Amino acid sequence: MSNNKVDLKELPRQIAASLLDIGAVSLRPQDPFTWTSGIKSPIYCDNRLTMSYPEVRENIAEGFAEIIRAHFPACEAVAGIATGGIPHAAWVAQKMNLPMLYVRDKAKGHGKGNQIEGRYTPGLKVVLIEDLISTGGSSLKAALAVREAGCEVLGVVAIFTYQFASAAEAFKAENIPLYTLSNYTALIETALAKGAIRPEDVELLQAWRNDPHSYK
Repeated sequence: MSNNKVDLKELPRQIAASLLDIGAVSLRPQDPFTWTSGIKSPIYCDNRLTMSYPEVRENIAEGFAEIIRAHFPACEAVAGIATGGIPHAAWVAQKMNLPMLYVRDKAKGHGKGNQIEGRYTPGLKVVLIEDLISTGGSSLKAALAVREAGCEVLGVVAIFTYQFASAAEAFKAENIPLYTLSNYTALIETALAKGAIRPEDVELLQAWRNDPHSYK
């Protein structure tokens, strides 16, 4: 993918296939995982694994760059959301020859007490980079911190989203555009085509996306 222009229409399935191939995403519709929140989930996503695969991380970086070029051409800096978004922001910043920042979940309790690291000035047009969108809460918290620091937040881009309606509503409420390389729908379609799930699993997986509390 890195040697050719990225096809944004094909990108969701391409990235989904990569995430499945390296084990960054696991699907267990009949034997759900338990999240820290207590939610029973048929999917577990650890996009930090992408760091260990040069071709995958390069494709992710090129995908991010193409989305930024297409949707945020005025972008002046990229900001990685701690911690999963930081390495990807570094690769994208290098690829696009842009300044990079990163955003902690809260200000440091020592030193200068920074929540945002890197040099920025009021009005700087920033795109934030994240590895995973679930409820969107942590990503929006970071985006609002950048906005409150005087920068202009153009949007957030992420590797993957569970496509929860609540997340889409939260981003819309803050007027912050969200784009992702791949998503839950593309993942299910790709997993089915690869034989990673059975046709009878699809309804169960879709029901969970619509109601994350559907597993008892």
